[in-house]
Amino acid sequence: MDTRELLKKVRQIEIKTRGMVNQIFSGEYHSVFKGRGMEFSEVREYQFGDDIRVIDWNVSARFNHPFVKIFEEERELTVMLIVDLSRSGNFGSGQHMKNEIAAEICAVLAFSAIKNNDKVGLILFTDRIEKFVPPKKGRAHILRIIRELISFEPTGRGTNIRQALEYFHHVSKKRTIAFLISDFIDEGYEKILRIISKKHDVIAVEISDPREEELPAVGLIKFRDAETGEERWIDTANPAVQREFAHYWARRREHRSNLFLRSRVDAIPIRIDRQYIKPMVDFFRLRERRL
Repeated sequence: MDTRELLKKVRQIEIKTRGMVNQIFSGEYHSVFKGRGMEFSEVREYQFGDDIRVIDWNVSARFNHPFVKIFEEERELTVMLIVDLSRSGNFGSGQHMKNEIAAEICAVLAFSAIKNNDKVGLILFTDRIEKFVPPKKGRAHILRIIRELISFEPTGRGTNIRQALEYFHHVSKKRTIAFLISDFIDEGYEKILRIISKKHDVIAVEISDPREEELPAVGLIKFRDAETGEERWIDTANPAVQREFAHYWARRREHRSNLFLRSRVDAIPIRIDRQYIKPMVDFFRLRERRL
């Protein structure tokens, strides 16, 4: 798209998603994602009723009078959006493709973060690391992230979640809230997911189109893998093929659910034929009840 069309699209996403943040997610984000704890602010003289456990004994000894430490909540957080740009995202059986919905969800999360004065970064990946945008604050930075999401042209076709998580692990030294946004048509990332979930708060945003998991009985059809380019003729009317196709996707869903459960990774299932607002609100409310 040309520059004018790109700016128009960015503006449309900003208006839509900022409205959602203000009307629907107000307060939800802040209450769910806490700061890293309490940080030292200053000392003051001891007052009756102060907890003796916060007495600063060094300062008290120096002035021969009790002083206590004052702490404040360390609110600032870092949010990293790790987004799959593989070719399977260029699929959609309805009005939108998977990558379009992914961009809107990223915008909702990003505007929620900056409303709470948090930093937001971006990692775009396919079967390689395509782009890294370091975490920053501010509306201008979020608009840049949205532009990258809707206009970036990846060089890779496939998906390598393991490599993306390893890269994230390398660039994120402090505890980070990481949203991994993908259709998860990949394998081999189980070990690194378990490793990083011990240090970071990882949330998997699973974007799917029901048409990918349903095989209509329309006879002999040539299928082409969007990521590998491999083509194969399949008799969709064959009952055995129908059963195997259904079992394949069921096994993938079960394996992924078990992996997230074992790794203590929360998941937000998003179907692009439905509104994504409800599953996101459900996620925030579930997390809030667990606190």
